[in-house]
Amino acid sequence: MRPGARNKIVGTVKSVKKGDVMSLIKFDVVSADELSSVITTESADELDLKEGDQVELVIKAIHVLPIKRE
Repeated sequence: MRPGARNKIVGTVKSVKKGDVMSLIKFDVVSADELSSVITTESADELDLKEGDQVELVIKAIHVLPIKRE
C-alpha cells in the first residue's frame, strides 16, 4: 500500500521505545535536527524498526509516518 502524503524526508532510526499500545520512534534526519513519531505498538512490531534502519518519513498534517526502506 502506498501512502497518500507527498512530503517525505529520509532518516535513520535513532531509538525505539515500545509501550503496551503506543511506541515512540526517534529519527536522525539531514534536513532537520531530529523528528519523532508516535505510532501504535502493533505498527511498530509490523515495521520491525531497529536503531540504524533507514526509513522514509512521510509527513501528513501533524503525523510523521515511518516507512521502512527495502
